[in-house]
Amino acid sequence: MAVAGETRLLTCRATHEHPRRRRPPLYRSGVVYTLQNTGMDVHVIECSVLETAFQRMDDGLAVDLTILDLQMPGYHGLDSLRAMRGRRPEVPVLVLSGNEDPAIVRECIDLGAYGFVPKSAPSDQFHAALSLVLSGGVYLPPTSLSVGMPATRAQQDAWSRLGAHLTERQRQVLLGIVQGKPNKVIARDLGLSDTTVKSHVAHILDALVVSNRTEAVYALARAGVSIRDLQASSPDSVF
Repeated sequence: MAVAGETRLLTCRATHEHPRRRRPPLYRSGVVYTLQNTGMDVHVIECSVLETAFQRMDDGLAVDLTILDLQMPGYHGLDSLRAMRGRRPEVPVLVLSGNEDPAIVRECIDLGAYGFVPKSAPSDQFHAALSLVLSGGVYLPPTSLSVGMPATRAQQDAWSRLGAHLTERQRQVLLGIVQGKPNKVIARDLGLSDTTVKSHVAHILDALVVSNRTEAVYALARAGVSIRDLQASSPDSVF
């Protein structure tokens, strides 16, 4: 039973491990131990099989965040993330993975993950990611943000003035992009035509000075814009 003010975290982590494989720092210190020592009032629910997590949520388990290991039994690559986002798109997901390839990080964000933490990360980085995601932000590992060309002056200026360039409806569309929703789903949720959503997406990409949806999410992360900012109803209260 949920307690008022308590943050409920679902951890989906594989328990098997190669006997000669040395655990990375985050796993050596213990994910659950780290979660329980964040200083926040948290209740951790553990599942080692994804189907068990789905069953518990189908039975009424409500959680504020899912912490998902990409290497779940029976799943390959990003299939576990696809399955979680497909079954429970309303639940934010923070990904844990031993693969730190920036391309994998980008794919996870493109699929709607709210953050990505390498298993090599120290516990304080995990804590920072958890705090940011729970406060409505999108967490990207420093190595991922540093890959590629640095932000141009035009991009930095555009990000700082983003609120002035977007209407309330475009903010709602941008929120859908951050949540990994396809245009058709955004259109359905907002009662808009696909054509109208495509037009809004094009305007958003122009306003952010980026060329695709994933770059848009990265831009928001680098600009420090959170999900809660996008959910604000007053244009004057955003950014």
